[in-house]
Amino acid sequence: MKKSLLLIVSMAFAILFTSQLNAQNDLPNFRPYDQRGVNVFETPKDNNTSEEGLKVKVGGNFTQQFQALSHETKAVSIDTDGDGKIDINNDLIGLSNGFNLATANLNIDALLMDGVRLNLVTYLSSRHHPETWVKGGYLQFDKLPFLNSSFADKAMENITIKAGHMEINYGDAHYRRSDNGATLYNPFVENYILDAFTTEIGAEVIYQKNGIIAVGSVTGGEIKGDVLEQPALNPDGPDNLNTKAPSLIGKLGYDKQINDDLRVRVTGSAYYTASSKSNTLYGGDRTGSRYYLVMENTDAKTDTKFTSGRYNPGFRDKVASFMGNVFLKYKGVEFFGTYENANGRGSNESEMRNATQLAGDLIFRFGKNENFYVGGRYNTLTAEVGGNADDVTINRVAGSAGWFINQYILVKLEYVNQEYKDFAQTSILNGGKFNGVMFEAAIGF
Repeated sequence: MKKSLLLIVSMAFAILFTSQLNAQNDLPNFRPYDQRGVNVFETPKDNNTSEEGLKVKVGGNFTQQFQALSHETKAVSIDTDGDGKIDINNDLIGLSNGFNLATANLNIDALLMDGVRLNLVTYLSSRHHPETWVKGGYLQFDKLPFLNSSFADKAMENITIKAGHMEINYGDAHYRRSDNGATLYNPFVENYILDAFTTEIGAEVIYQKNGIIAVGSVTGGEIKGDVLEQPALNPDGPDNLNTKAPSLIGKLGYDKQINDDLRVRVTGSAYYTASSKSNTLYGGDRTGSRYYLVMENTDAKTDTKFTSGRYNPGFRDKVASFMGNVFLKYKGVEFFGTYENANGRGSNESEMRNATQLAGDLIFRFGKNENFYVGGRYNTLTAEVGGNADDVTINRVAGSAGWFINQYILVKLEYVNQEYKDFAQTSILNGGKFNGVMFEAAIGF
């Protein structure tokens, strides 16, 4: 209660403080944190700006949820060695209806010079870390005025460069996901089952012209940097497991407003790292999922079991993934589709495993400024699991309805049903299922 009250007071203070700054208008080439940022992907590219001096925008996100979910499993607890003690605990933790921890982000964007912007996001409170900690920060270059070069000025008319510790631009689904307190972009409450999201240190180049999009990135391949030597686990083998290698990320696509009614966006993205000490492409969200403690056993602790309802294939050493996305919007009807195929392995594995995900969101937005919406989502994942004879499958169906009270405030209601199939009998997910209702209120400015 004290933490939630402190967050509310902090956000109110930030609103009052920022309203007094002359620099609170949106910055150039910037994705707004409110309703105007919905269905925005790469940041807009506008060269018709001429800004001088330091300009700072302080913004924030705040989300509060009410959860009414129930879960069940067919797995039983097992005494593997017959000593009368439970070695594999498959008793689900008891759930009741109630409010989840309020989550919040603090967003600082600063225009340091014409065409050069800083972004810094801090998680004020999250499911995994109730204390404040930094998500990451990067510089964005839409111009290079300090070079005093006409060639550079011409080249940058269609190019954006990012450098720092930042959210990687793999696929398009990460532009529609919930990120701790930032939940206005997501028409549903939770992200996909296979949640491709992480932050890595590196640089990204984005090219945008006449609807064509091309992205190339090189990063350190891990969520944090270090300078420690990392010896290979099998230096004499064909592959050096558990070593440091960069991540290579690419995207090609087309995004065009065909006419006043129709927008079409199609992209394909690839992510590859040859080896890593601890790659987190599918486990990089350190803030936690939106479905609290579903399918967790009685030993679960809220600070360690923070990705409930998602599936992490454990590709911590080598990863080769592809994601294809289609976004169609005709008047108030929009469809967002995802196909993803990932191959990878852990540092203790010699063979690659596969995971394939399909997802589709169908949303109908209506009312003045499309302030209301209803929608449905289908999400399915099939994955190879080490030691499991059959591929496992997870299916999710969700329905959602939302209301933007104004451009800064969104309330949404979701019903979700998720089922687990073909998991080993000793897994708590064997015959698992959870369903129920989520209510979420979000603020973004």
